[in-house]
Amino acid sequence: MQSVQAVANRIIENVQKVILGKDHEVRMTLVALLCEGHLLIEDVPGVGKTMLARSFSRSIGCEYRRIQFTPDMLPSDVTGVSVYNQKTQEFEFRHGPIMAQIVLADEINRATPKTQSALLEAMEERQVTVDGQTYEMARPFLILATQNPIEYEGTFPLPEAQVDRFQMRIRLGYPAKSQEIEILGKQAQAHPIDSLEQVVSADELMATQAAIREVYVDDAVKEYIVDLVTVTRDHPDVYLGASPRGSLALFRAGRAWAALAGRDYVLPDDIKLLAEATLAHRLIVSPSARIKNVDARQVIEDALQHTPVPGSRVKTR
Repeated sequence: MQSVQAVANRIIENVQKVILGKDHEVRMTLVALLCEGHLLIEDVPGVGKTMLARSFSRSIGCEYRRIQFTPDMLPSDVTGVSVYNQKTQEFEFRHGPIMAQIVLADEINRATPKTQSALLEAMEERQVTVDGQTYEMARPFLILATQNPIEYEGTFPLPEAQVDRFQMRIRLGYPAKSQEIEILGKQAQAHPIDSLEQVVSADELMATQAAIREVYVDDAVKEYIVDLVTVTRDHPDVYLGASPRGSLALFRAGRAWAALAGRDYVLPDDIKLLAEATLAHRLIVSPSARIKNVDARQVIEDALQHTPVPGSRVKTR
């Protein structure tokens, strides 16, 4: 796993030239990248969501596109459209911005559910179908989506099928006072991202992604993952629990996190650390629980407390 760590450290150090004081969030973003998953970054405006996505795109040698989602966007604005060429008298397909390797879907929840659904096929099957013609996506392919909290003006809640396709959801939060002062100093003359350079090639990234798939996951850890997900489905405060896609997301994220730590095997502690980021956004809390101010993060915390960890005992309710 030394080669994985070497590549990961180069990316992390490069991104941290722009994103200060968010080591855990940067590592979580890298986990999604190494797992070939998609990442949803949710937080209030102005905390660096878009800058985190741009920093990662500049650090790796992949084609990058940015989509600014707005309420008047159409699905064809994302996937592309067939245009009639008068010279050849044939229709030609004009690729949309989704046809890239690293796609920043900025403020994704400002678009209508109809437009958001244009991402579903690309995120799951790594392909886009337009006018009956299927176009394969280049590898690696990653969508980094940002969204403002749904209570903000002009936002639409993401459909359940859309949210479930994101491997992880993270929040950045406000920086500490010392970090915010450092941000002011670094941006006094120019923004650090303007001088950010590529540190990893696309081939190196794909080789690292392949190495992640060799990390060992014991049967006991697999059972622990499934037990956690099952608890979310049976929890009294949950209307809809995590899907099998959630189990796979936690499984893959655990392998990537272990590799970043220099291990070729996954520990139950890796799963516990990643459970909220990979499962919480997939849960729909029941109306009665929302009245009591219960949210999905509390459900995951409760599931972790009452699910037996391999090799330990569980507390009774």
